[in-house]
Amino acid sequence: MNKHSLFWLIAGALLTQQVMAKEPNDSSYTDLKLDDCQVTSKNPRDESVTWMCVGFDDMPVYVAEGDLRMFVSYGERATEELAASQTLPPFNQIHSKLEWRLRVDSDGRKRPIATILRYFLQNEGKAENQILVVTQIKPGETCHIAYVDAIANPNANADAREAADRLAGTFDCGEQEPEIVGPQTPGIFME
Repeated sequence: MNKHSLFWLIAGALLTQQVMAKEPNDSSYTDLKLDDCQVTSKNPRDESVTWMCVGFDDMPVYVAEGDLRMFVSYGERATEELAASQTLPPFNQIHSKLEWRLRVDSDGRKRPIATILRYFLQNEGKAENQILVVTQIKPGETCHIAYVDAIANPNANADAREAADRLAGTFDCGEQEPEIVGPQTPGIFME
């Protein structure tokens, strides 16, 4: 191979690497219909239930309901992650559609870095509130990283995506509190 050909081969490889590195994050959507998930435990005394569901690229999705609140976590050790014990203070239910934020790895494969899930909050006879919960997906560090009031923010979905892309991968679940993005309805996080 001559010097000219080698130059263009290296230049092409570097350009491809730069394009891949700058490829923006993307979204994929999966259903989160509990009727399609496997019930893993049920306690009739306190009416708690846990499910294992399947998410993007067959990633396990753990869902639990207890005390009229929902808990959702992700990954092979989903039940051991902080997200498995995180919920919002008011009574709540989750939406049946799950948004996955995906980042392209160096091997060109899209991998989930976060999810965005809508929670419907009960608010004692007032209009129903909705919060988008952004959860980081990182083994040993899967936790809530941001909350967006879906009613008070006209671009709530875009705001949640921006928060996911900015925070996921660097958020320290043991040290940081989830970020509240944009304005919020007064008292929305209170019981």
